[in-house]
Amino acid sequence: MKVVVISAFAPLLINFRGPLLEAMVNSGHEVIACAPSSPQDVIRALAKMGVSYREISLQRTGTNPGQDVKTFFELKNLFHQLAPDIVLCYNIKPVIYGSLAARYARVPNLFSMVTGVGYAFGESSFKQRLIGAIVQPLCRVALKGNTKVFFQNPDDMELFAELNLIRGTEQAVLINGSGVDIEHYREVRPVTEKIVFLLIARLIRDKGLYEYVEAARIIKQHYPEVVFRLVGPFDSNPTAISEATVNQWQGEGVIEYAGETKDVRPYIAGSSVYVLPSYREGTPRTVLEAMSMGRPIITTDAPGCRETVIHGKNGYLVPVKNLDALVEALERFIANPELIPIMGKESRKIAEEKYDVRKVNATILNTMGLS
Repeated sequence: MKVVVISAFAPLLINFRGPLLEAMVNSGHEVIACAPSSPQDVIRALAKMGVSYREISLQRTGTNPGQDVKTFFELKNLFHQLAPDIVLCYNIKPVIYGSLAARYARVPNLFSMVTGVGYAFGESSFKQRLIGAIVQPLCRVALKGNTKVFFQNPDDMELFAELNLIRGTEQAVLINGSGVDIEHYREVRPVTEKIVFLLIARLIRDKGLYEYVEAARIIKQHYPEVVFRLVGPFDSNPTAISEATVNQWQGEGVIEYAGETKDVRPYIAGSSVYVLPSYREGTPRTVLEAMSMGRPIITTDAPGCRETVIHGKNGYLVPVKNLDALVEALERFIANPELIPIMGKESRKIAEEKYDVRKVNATILNTMGLS
């Protein structure tokens, strides 16, 4: 079959979907990946695995309706030209405009993957509610034309069903996140000579960065030798954290900011415990990578996050935005460093049993009729 995959961010085609695209090619299908503004290294990596690339003009976080209409017509024309058997969309804008364009182009099989509900489903500001009032009806129209919709956690699936964005849960397929390549992210003994906490994320508020930094301030008053490391890119999201703010945190000596990286493995290998106080996720990929490398996890009892941790076994769950609970969880590892390798082993075991990317991709390919 001819399969077109639409993404809003080109590097994710390799980092998050690479094994899936490769599995499609290895099953004998023609695969074309589409994204805006792909770097040459991404295009070369796709070509190496036998995937063609077509650039599309799509603004991942923009709110320009004229640009979005342009994206719709561009995708519709692309689908008419390519005549794919299957289209798979993920990220909110590709899901909306890719699904609508595929329906108008009469693509026979259409699938979407909800990798998190994102900014448009929040209600903390007037702007969020306004964008939600626009995005949610568009989702409803777009997703009703899908054969199946993949969800990475049960909370998102139930939310979309309650909001009538899908044709009930019979249209939904629940998968264990994006999965993780347990061979690529090999188990490495955690650092215990000194305690190094690590957070890897886009630098936006909703990842719980302010809570992480404030917890670091409190901990460092009593344990100045403990390290709080932060890795990740700056972002254009409306809740993005500025470079000036991060520089201020570094100047205080609260965190060590290591910038953006294409390979998180050295940072996970140099850490003791992985921390993600996120407000909501699809399934956080960085948590899966840290689990696969044998790290205990501190994350929130929030949709997408809570599924990754068995409280007290491979880490701790804390309430969203609860600074006291976050500090308490951090202090448990500082006071009891012998827990770190024990819980890290449990994380690796869960990664192998539940989140192995080969198992996740098998479910996706079977559902799409590509296996």
